[in-house]
Amino acid sequence: MSHPKTASPVKLIVSLFSSEKTLLETVIKQLSHIYGETDWISPEIFFDRTRYYEKEMGWPLYRRFIAFADLIPPETLVAVKLRTNEIEAAFLEGRKRRINIDPGYICLERLVLATGKNYTHRIYLANGIYADLTLVFKKGGFVPLNWTYPDYADPKMIDYFNAVRSRYLTQLREENPSD
Repeated sequence: MSHPKTASPVKLIVSLFSSEKTLLETVIKQLSHIYGETDWISPEIFFDRTRYYEKEMGWPLYRRFIAFADLIPPETLVAVKLRTNEIEAAFLEGRKRRINIDPGYICLERLVLATGKNYTHRIYLANGIYADLTLVFKKGGFVPLNWTYPDYADPKMIDYFNAVRSRYLTQLREENPSD
């Protein structure tokens, strides 16, 4: 029989993209007021893996990833996704989004994203939100899966996520020095 244990806290990450660079900065500041100080912000990344969002959001699209210094319980991912949906809605222009915000987390074993869309590999959490297992940690680094979005599977992005995971591991060791 398995015995339930409380999960370790996880590192909150967020992907943002928009055709408006200043809006990215505005929302990063807003998220920092809600979730605390960031300890990593990616360089600006040209988001060119798909033109899916062009009609709604314009072109070109620019992306930033951020990670937060404070660790969170993994079960709060649902509340984070619902809150980021509210922020997206606050910046709507008519019915079109001006910004896309995708939260997730990094833990030792995986990178998980939150989504409102069901699919074969996604696990329902609560309140219309699913967990999307995006990357797994294996043999010293994150590895994409068959369904991983191409931009998350990019080796440069994986390097970024591995660095965030290393920072997270250091945080866990500092919080629990006896482990």
